[in-house]
Amino acid sequence: MQNPHLQIIIGSTRPGRAGAAVGGWFYDVAVKHDAFTVELLDLATIDLPLLNEPHHPRLGRYVHDHTKRWSATISAGDAFVFVVPEYNRGYNAATKNALDYLCKEWRRKPVGFVGYGGVAAGARSIQGLVPVVASLGMVAMARSVNVPTINRMITADGDFTPNPRLDQSAGELLDELSGWAIDLAVAGRAG
Repeated sequence: MQNPHLQIIIGSTRPGRAGAAVGGWFYDVAVKHDAFTVELLDLATIDLPLLNEPHHPRLGRYVHDHTKRWSATISAGDAFVFVVPEYNRGYNAATKNALDYLCKEWRRKPVGFVGYGGVAAGARSIQGLVPVVASLGMVAMARSVNVPTINRMITADGDFTPNPRLDQSAGELLDELSGWAIDLAVAGRAG
């Protein structure tokens, strides 16, 4: 059986963001974990405009090339991890916009979160996104990775310096995701 395809999506598009460094770290951990083929997607370079499709996403009648590309990209994923900041006690707009563009492409796929921020460690961002992904038919993992006081973990060069607890937490999230991805793939073939 081929390894499931994990897409790690960096949600922040803000200049000077920590998301690229955190996403790069999680990507490296996922590659070493070896349960997935791994792809890193960055919403800053994907550059989706604010949702501008004339038809509801559930219809899949996309008219814009950027949406068609986004649909093809996400359709190729078997599992997802969103690397998300906490802004003003919630999730950021670019992440919500990327989710809202599509519908069936997300359905019946497991999703995990790596949240980062201040003392709340991105928890409120993740907490807000769980009902969003559930409404899209995704399976949210019970585990998440929460990075507290992100500014203390980013070096002057912009590198992320995790502690061993974060590496362990990342491994546990990947274990849970791989179990769900395999279970859902088997169920899909049986059904």
